[in-house]
Amino acid sequence: MSMTISSPVFQDGEVIPVQFTCQGEGISPELALDGVPSSAKSLVLIVDDPDTPDPDAPTTCWTHWLLYNLPADTPFLAEEEMHLPAGMLEGSNSSGRTGYDGSCPPSGPSRYCFKLYCAGCVATGFT
Repeated sequence: MSMTISSPVFQDGEVIPVQFTCQGEGISPELALDGVPSSAKSLVLIVDDPDTPDPDAPTTCWTHWLLYNLPADTPFLAEEEMHLPAGMLEGSNSSGRTGYDGSCPPSGPSRYCFKLYCAGCVATGFT
């Protein structure tokens, strides 16, 4: 079984709803984490945009959210995740802050990649 990431508020390839962007509230979307191997000790979630600053000429990958030490038995992250599971930590995003940094492409539409990692395995949920 492979790990997957999904969201009840948008599907793979769809536009992220405005409330999860800088034009809206900039809150994190609900995410479901499935298929995590029983051998996993913890998880890392990275949300990034490989099309920064221009989708036609990207020069950098912008990190919107970095969560680590996420308990392997975490089934989902709630919308506007404010109360992280015990022991989970957040790294700095590309804005230099911790927490979810809502999508805000400077030029045209961008792809947002939601990636889930564990020891020895990787899953790309959707972009």
